[in-house]
Amino acid sequence: MDSSNSPQEEDQGEGKVYGNVFAELESVDLPLGTTLRSVYDDQPNAHKKFMEKLDARIRNHDREIEKMCNFHHQGFVDAITELLKVRADAEKLMGQVSDTNRRLQDAGREVTAQTEEVIRCRIQQRNMATTVERLQLCIPVLEMYSKLKEQLELKRYYSALKTMEQLENTYIPRVSQYRFCQIMAEMLPKLREEIKEISMSDLKDFLESIRKHSDKIGETAMRQAQQHRTFNSEVQKQVTLSCAKPMYGRTPLHHNGLSAEAADEEEMDEEVLTAQDLVDFSPVYRCLHIYTVLGDRETFENYYRKQRKKQARLVLQPQSNMHETVEGYRKYFNQIVGFFVVEDHILHATQGLVTRAFTDELWNMALSKIIAVLRTHSSYCEDPDLVLELKNLIVIFADTLQGYGFPVNRLFDLLFEVRDQYNETLLKKWALVFRDIFEQDNYSPIPVENEEEYKAVVSRFPFHDAEIEKQQFPKKLPMSQSVPQIYSQVKEFIYASLKFSESLHRSSTEIDDMLRKSTNLLLTRTLSSCLQNLIKKPHIGLTELVQIIINTTHLEYACKYLEDFITNITNVSPETVHTTRLYGLSTFKDARHAAEGEIYTKLNQKIDEFIQLADYEWGMAESDGRASGYLMDLINFLRSTFQVFTHLPGKVAQTACMSACKHLSTSLMQMLLDTELKQISMGAIEQFNLDVIQCERE
Repeated sequence: MDSSNSPQEEDQGEGKVYGNVFAELESVDLPLGTTLRSVYDDQPNAHKKFMEKLDARIRNHDREIEKMCNFHHQGFVDAITELLKVRADAEKLMGQVSDTNRRLQDAGREVTAQTEEVIRCRIQQRNMATTVERLQLCIPVLEMYSKLKEQLELKRYYSALKTMEQLENTYIPRVSQYRFCQIMAEMLPKLREEIKEISMSDLKDFLESIRKHSDKIGETAMRQAQQHRTFNSEVQKQVTLSCAKPMYGRTPLHHNGLSAEAADEEEMDEEVLTAQDLVDFSPVYRCLHIYTVLGDRETFENYYRKQRKKQARLVLQPQSNMHETVEGYRKYFNQIVGFFVVEDHILHATQGLVTRAFTDELWNMALSKIIAVLRTHSSYCEDPDLVLELKNLIVIFADTLQGYGFPVNRLFDLLFEVRDQYNETLLKKWALVFRDIFEQDNYSPIPVENEEEYKAVVSRFPFHDAEIEKQQFPKKLPMSQSVPQIYSQVKEFIYASLKFSESLHRSSTEIDDMLRKSTNLLLTRTLSSCLQNLIKKPHIGLTELVQIIINTTHLEYACKYLEDFITNITNVSPETVHTTRLYGLSTFKDARHAAEGEIYTKLNQKIDEFIQLADYEWGMAESDGRASGYLMDLINFLRSTFQVFTHLPGKVAQTACMSACKHLSTSLMQMLLDTELKQISMGAIEQFNLDVIQCERE
């Protein structure tokens, strides 16, 4: 059986295939490319067959369309007819619409204009609202910046820095997008630097100001310390005087002539000024706050301390002629006190600008320099009054700074060195005083005409003699005028020495010891030296020497009264274990021994002078029958001289007589044994024998 298909079956198969293809082509859901590809790919000549089938399909559709059109043609014609009928109405309607549109456009044009105006106004309103909103953010910034400028003009730099901080941290970040804020932000660091420079300039002016005001500050502080010390001293003196025992000599007077009450009233009337009253410290506070706010406090502290150290070195540098006047010392002390009063105020008024360690370092450096300066300049002082005033200044200076918490023990130690210098100047001064007294003395017993003159003498010198007191006026006291004067001057020296010992914060025992040691120096060195020099002077004869011996005896007797005098001043019992004794006894004994030796020497010299007048004729035939003239003159001289010696102690007079006789005998023997004597006649021997016999009789 033939397996191939018949033509009819093939046509039916192809029609079925192409029917599916056309259905797919007419469908809008399937992709066209895939469908056409399947037509061309199935079999050969498929394209031609497809086109034929497609034409057939088109003709079928055309016939269907034509049938449909024929079916609906009458209706279409009727519709066209109806349409033509309404054409006129449409044209009329078109005209009305055009007219309405024109009128509507005319009416809408004004509305459009108004709408555009409204839109523009709305835009402006929105812009204004935005502007107001932005200005509300910017105005506080501008106000703060204006406030900053005002603060800078008023020199309120600390407040200005706070304002800058607020600007940077709060206000400028809100409107940082604006150019003026950027410029403002760029200006703030420059303003800070400007404030630092200005505040530093103010600080430099302040440092210069306190350099000028240190003298006044120190003067005020020392005056207040002196008033306080004077008040306490006057109260103490009143207590001391009320308990003092009677003594020979004057009663100590107040150095300043003021009672305690008067000093108190003066202190109350004096307005109390402080460093803050004299100096404006605001530049320091302001500069400190500014550098603290700027985070540069350490730089400021280092600068301030460095400058103050430099100023301290300048203040401690004395003038070359400072030792010449007390004003030079006072100005020097005032400047130092003023410097440290300011530092003490800064220490307590600021937090950490200066520390106690820093001020202590400055003070230790200053104290070493001050002590060196005072030690050097005080050594140039020859005037005891100036040294005493220097001591008082040092005490006030030390008390003032001690009141501000500075240790001053080394200054009081220095005063012991100054005290030695003071004693040296006193000794030099009293050496001149003693010399003048000795030169002006007539070395004769003091005559007193009446009771008043007698009391005037014994009120100055402790003299008691029952026999002389029983004598009638006029009468004579055994010592010469220099004795009460010397005694008074020794007491004056004790007073002068006591002036230095006051206010040294020493005990009564120490002051008593100082007075006794200085008095011993006066007696054993100064007065003793003056007496020794006096005794050796050529114009001092035997009569004067005798009077000097008498004077030293009375002065030696008066030493116990000097000890009582010191005891009354210091209220220290002489029985105290460590009490120094006066060496006046040995001083006057040494002077008396020297005077006695000088008497022996001068007496022998006088004998030698008479012996030199001897003119023996060693070849005479016979003697004159009486003693030689020179020998009689010598005997008369010795008789009158020994008469003066009756006022001397018996042993002294006896020794003088024995010394004179021995020297005379030795001189006579030397005349006989002279190597130049060649021969002696019997008459000359008889004459010499008469002279010896005359000496034996006397």
